[in-house]
Amino acid sequence: MSKINKKTVQEKPSAITQPSLPGDPAIFKLLTEIDIIAHLAKNEFESILPKGLSVAQFGVLNHLVRLDVMETITELANAFQVTQPTMSSTIKRMLESGYVETVPDPNDQRIKRIRVTRAGKSVRSQTIRSLNPYFEKLQQDCPAIDWQKIIPALTQLRDYLDQRRIK
Repeated sequence: MSKINKKTVQEKPSAITQPSLPGDPAIFKLLTEIDIIAHLAKNEFESILPKGLSVAQFGVLNHLVRLDVMETITELANAFQVTQPTMSSTIKRMLESGYVETVPDPNDQRIKRIRVTRAGKSVRSQTIRSLNPYFEKLQQDCPAIDWQKIIPALTQLRDYLDQRRIK
């Protein structure tokens, strides 16, 4: 039996941990924080999603509903930066669940667009409602965060990065 090196075992820090090393650029620190937050939030979100609905499927529902669009699988794959077969698989499961449907493109009947169904809109709304207790606890436990104030800066950063990505 080998001895455990105490230097390699770290206790969970009691203080707020830093996102990077001293001297790292502020933008790197910010992007590291965003990455960690996204990972933690995704794990929490997965535990709240209705059975059978994946984070990827919810993302597609949310995208189509919030933008009020119908998109092709190729457009969705580009938006989510995944391969077309990956998006096709996601859409297939959503079609089987009744969350989306295919409709012919009004300008070219050969093209099929993906549209959210009433059931898809409903499951999106129900999911967001089921997150309310989590949101309330988060706001209660983090009262110093001005949630409305940070949204514009994050939106500007997202828009900038979205414009620069390879489509």
